[in-house]
Amino acid sequence: MGPALLVPLLLLLVLTAVAAGGLVSARLEVDGAARQAARAAATARDPAGAASAARSAAEAALASGRSGCGGPAGGGPDVGVGLFRPGGAVTVTVTCRIRLADAAMAHLPGEVALTSAFTAPVHSWRSR
Repeated sequence: MGPALLVPLLLLLVLTAVAAGGLVSARLEVDGAARQAARAAATARDPAGAASAARSAAEAALASGRSGCGGPAGGGPDVGVGLFRPGGAVTVTVTCRIRLADAAMAHLPGEVALTSAFTAPVHSWRSR
């Protein structure tokens, strides 16, 4: 094979690796936001406070990242507070829509929705 064929193939391989790395980085940011939101919700005193704390923590975590997600999609994280009592658990699901052009650092069309869920225990020593 001549260099005229190898150079474009190598360039395509490098651009694919960069795009994949950007998506992995964005996925890690959404995972971190869900983890921080669940931990914040687990320390709240009531279910309404848990939802508010989770939303604030997720928005702060996503706003400080470089993924291109300025905040969670769909109006904020989904906070499941069904077992919100000492010894129970709280689950937070964060979904973020990220433009491929932002995540991949290339001019790719479209967007992808990244979703992550995290469950944190509500501490037994927490009072109501």
